[in-house]
Amino acid sequence: MIPGPIAAIRGARIAHLIETDGPGGAERMVAEMAGELAAGGCPGVAFLPRDREGWLGRELAAVGVEVEHYRLERPFSPHYVREMAAAFRAHRIDIVHSHEFTMAIYNAWAARVAHIPHVITMHGSRYYAARWQRRIAMRFAVVSSNGVVAVSQNLAAHLRRDLHVRHQTIGVIPNGVRSRPLPTSTLRRELGLAPDDRVVLAVGNLYSVKGHLQLIEALALLPAAARVHVVIAGRGELADSLAARAVTLGVSDRLHLLGLRADIPNLLADADLFAHPSLSEGLPLALLEAMFAGRAIVASDVGEIGSALGGGAGLLVPPGDPVALATSIARVLDHPSEADALGAAAARRAANVYSLGSMVARYAHIYNKVLNRSAGALRAKAEPALHAPIA
Repeated sequence: MIPGPIAAIRGARIAHLIETDGPGGAERMVAEMAGELAAGGCPGVAFLPRDREGWLGRELAAVGVEVEHYRLERPFSPHYVREMAAAFRAHRIDIVHSHEFTMAIYNAWAARVAHIPHVITMHGSRYYAARWQRRIAMRFAVVSSNGVVAVSQNLAAHLRRDLHVRHQTIGVIPNGVRSRPLPTSTLRRELGLAPDDRVVLAVGNLYSVKGHLQLIEALALLPAAARVHVVIAGRGELADSLAARAVTLGVSDRLHLLGLRADIPNLLADADLFAHPSLSEGLPLALLEAMFAGRAIVASDVGEIGSALGGGAGLLVPPGDPVALATSIARVLDHPSEADALGAAAARRAANVYSLGSMVARYAHIYNKVLNRSAGALRAKAEPALHAPIA
């Protein structure tokens, strides 16, 4: 059965726009949501950057979402605006949904030219805040749009303060993920680990903001006799430097950099603990997947993570603190009953708050309000003509 909010907008054509197409959190959210909406009777068209790696395009095509490509010239492109406005009309788009700063700016403009409602989701980046010109452009996009969503309360507060907009201008919809049953894992066999080796799993691209360096430093603080192995799934520019740091700290035999992996449930199934040591964050999908999997979690208290792990669903540590991270990891691994309780609480909270269905239903509710408001505005504009005197 199609959830009520989606049924209410069935047939609406949604344009999904994002400037990146790699396997990041925002891109995965777009793929999951567009697929759910399409399955519920809301055909979508995703507009993605041309000549990139194509990961997101493949994910969208696999769930039946049409994909088109655009080229955005820098630093300023009225040509893009004209082309996108024409594309929205050609595809009979009912709502344009942009993700993150650049798409929000340009597509608020393009949607306005095409006379189509526009919705923005901000996922965590405060790129706009670095320069006053960007803040002005972002404020224009926000006040010109029909709905603006942040994925966390913390980000919503930043947007309101940075852009000087009213509280009700920015809504909050937490990210959601699909609950997947855990398979019989192949991870330990793949890495040649013994049954009594303990696996601390982290998932995220290898950028400094993800805190993997601090996780490796925490690993070095744990005694070798504890047989703790840190396994990181993700790719990025820091792979070589992280490996080199592990060599310097003498833990290279207990660090495993897996690169990009599509089998996260397989990895979670063999993890004793999930670590998320980010220095800055919104609401990471990897954390939510670990919660659904019922893993014990140790995470930095940044962004919306503290709220997500409320009610005993995980242990929080200060960001950038390897000592606190190592202490909490040791505590969980040394007390299996506490680890089980943390994992069970995480799974309950994920099911109650962070399901994919709940997230999509909340966006569908916004779409429905936007469409009704837009239809009302068109009717109001048409009424004077209907009652005009015949010449």
